Amino acid sequence: MPKTMQKVLSTPWCWYLLALVVIVIDIVTKVWAVERFMYGPALQIIPGFLQFTYAENYGAAFSFLADAGGWQRWFFGAIAVVFSVVVTVWIKRLPLEKRWEPIALALILGGALGNLWDRMVLGYVRDFISVYYGSWHFPVFNVADMAISVGAAMLVIELLFFKDKSAQADNNGAEV
Repeated sequence: MPKTMQKVLSTPWCWYLLALVVIVIDIVTKVWAVERFMYGPALQIIPGFLQFTYAENYGAAFSFLADAGGWQRWFFGAIAVVFSVVVTVWIKRLPLEKRWEPIALALILGGALGNLWDRMVLGYVRDFISVYYGSWHFPVFNVADMAISVGAAMLVIELLFFKDKSAQADNNGAEV
């Protein structure tokens, strides 16, 4: 790896930049979805399976507490702020040689902040990706939700398959 790239990847700022890229992509795609689908028909991407549409989610994941009366906006907003601070500190404290874990955390952080923006500014989260088959419909989601899901999956993979190897390497380095 070139020295310039090593230097860039040896700072937590590159991971915060990745989170910012996720936030920007999320907001841009949400604005596009509002302009294109709020008052117009859905766009079939893969007929019978995937479409772009528009939905407003006043709750959390899968519209949890969507009809709770408004307090959930501030509750989920506070949770997102606290969680984002924890993830920001977590990224900063990771060893510089880590790559998989900070990428996962950056995706989660970007997704959490993207949805937090909607929740605080609008009072709901804008969703536009709809996956369905026949009468079965997965809850409509957005880019932030995808980033959170991919980041969480990466953390699970890290925990299940790579954690022992990195712990062994740390222990071997400590024994020398």
